[in-house]
Amino acid sequence: MKAMILAAGKGTRVRPITYTIPKPMIPILQKPVMEFLLELLRQHGFDQIMVNVSHLAEEIENYFRDGQRFGVQIGYSFEGKIDDNGKLVGEAIGSAGGMRRIQDFSPFFDDTFVVLCGDALIDLDLSAAVKWHRAKNSIATIITKTVPREEVSSYGVVVTDEDGRIKAFQEKPKVEEALSTNINTGIYIFEPEVFNYIPSGIEYDIGGELFPKLVEIGAPFHAIPMDFEWVDIGKVPDYWRAIRGVLLGEIKNVQIPGHKVAPGIYTGLNVAVNWDKVDITGPVYIGAMTRIEDGAKIVGPAMIGPNCWICSGATVDNSVIFEWSRLGPGVRLVDKLVFGRYCVDKTGATIDVQAAALDWLITDARQAPPEHTPAERQAIAELLGANGG
Repeated sequence: MKAMILAAGKGTRVRPITYTIPKPMIPILQKPVMEFLLELLRQHGFDQIMVNVSHLAEEIENYFRDGQRFGVQIGYSFEGKIDDNGKLVGEAIGSAGGMRRIQDFSPFFDDTFVVLCGDALIDLDLSAAVKWHRAKNSIATIITKTVPREEVSSYGVVVTDEDGRIKAFQEKPKVEEALSTNINTGIYIFEPEVFNYIPSGIEYDIGGELFPKLVEIGAPFHAIPMDFEWVDIGKVPDYWRAIRGVLLGEIKNVQIPGHKVAPGIYTGLNVAVNWDKVDITGPVYIGAMTRIEDGAKIVGPAMIGPNCWICSGATVDNSVIFEWSRLGPGVRLVDKLVFGRYCVDKTGATIDVQAAALDWLITDARQAPPEHTPAERQAIAELLGANGG
């Protein structure tokens, strides 16, 4: 069976992570979110998968390649051009435009197929959803999820009749104006006939243009509400909650990697730490070849990536640190995400520590650590302590 993963977006709401990592490659405890999607598709018999790519396309292609090691076949549809220097320049053409481009190249989608957004963790019975879709003789089906009414303003709301036929959409309505509590999860089932309503050669969106068109013409277009695990990582706060959820055991289909060295404490290979001289409270994951100096304090839920360096006297509290980061002596990191030169709070507000001439606070772990006087260490602690709570 055939499927498509939408992976061409720039991921602007997950910056700064997506400056150097495309959104489908964002790791959930060292494993790209798209890898979880491939596992789900394979589990339900979808083994021929097209992926549209644009922003940082080579990062996705170099990791997944032809899909052989994941038990599937993968093809890539690049949206963009090659500039005069031989560099790939992404020019995404919309989710529906990406589908159309693949079909115009050669009619790939010749039977019922599934389309997934590449930025969510899901644990869904796709086989049951496809069976329902076919029973309704639907040309297109949206998998929806019911959320508490107070949350509807964060999502696109789907309005249906009693038979599940879609009547209207509301994009992030006010709570008091919402006509439904069923929201669009970005999981779709289509028949090839849907391409009759997608124009060729232009930018075209599934949610914003194709779906309203199907409603307008009265096409057999349905939504099925299903009870399943759906963790969206469309924004930095969403990603923060996903990492916390995994560490706290709230997300069932993601296991904490590494090996358990103490209750709630997991590590990768060859972590350099004297457990008797650090203060660590789980749940915590520490990646391979990371050094935790004596006197450091880590309070979970927290994740420290591989090849990091947490210096003596530093505190990591309820924070996420990506690979190759060094946290200076005495620095107190609370409710922060550290990614390269960027420090982000849990609302998504970002500090570029290098541009702000604060790169001596958080540096590349491959570099020799800067020397600080006791007064400088105190200043560092006070600065990040104030910023971090």
